[in-house]
Amino acid sequence: MAPLRRQNLWLRGIGALAVVVVLWGILVSGARAAGIEDFVGTYTGSAEIIGNSGEPVTRDMSVTIAESDDGFRVGWSTATNRADGTQNVKTYAIDFVPSDRGGVYSAAMQRNVFGKEVPLDPMKGEPYVWARILGDKLTVYSLFVTSEGGYEIQQFDRTLTDGGLQLEYQNVSNGEVGRRVSTFLTRE
Repeated sequence: MAPLRRQNLWLRGIGALAVVVVLWGILVSGARAAGIEDFVGTYTGSAEIIGNSGEPVTRDMSVTIAESDDGFRVGWSTATNRADGTQNVKTYAIDFVPSDRGGVYSAAMQRNVFGKEVPLDPMKGEPYVWARILGDKLTVYSLFVTSEGGYEIQQFDRTLTDGGLQLEYQNVSNGEVGRRVSTFLTRE
């Protein structure tokens, strides 16, 4: 084979390899799983929920996600306007720390006798809470063991979208799906 032809084949091979490397980089960066830093911020919105009376009730909602020294904190609140003009506001905040499993986080909701943050005990009626990040979705689970030995699990999916988070909530009690909420929360 002539030296010039061999050199052209070699250059074409290098060019093809460069194209493959660039395309692989684009695919890998586009498929990158979100980290907690992508979720950090404050988000607000509202959702219509069927109240105890069976009538629709509007709830204002907010979520704040922040990094901490050991992991991250998720705080959220809901506010319902009462007929008398006052508001019923419920606020929660949970710290999460990395577990031995990638993308899975333990709740650090109390301190043990050694000062280490640990989850609550579901056998005492306290929720067992954990979180995971899978792709662009941060999910927080709360598991309750009822006094009769049954269970209730709450699942909060917060998916990154353009301009905020898509919130999907559902409650399952002993296999029966209860309340569901779906709403968009705008990033402030």
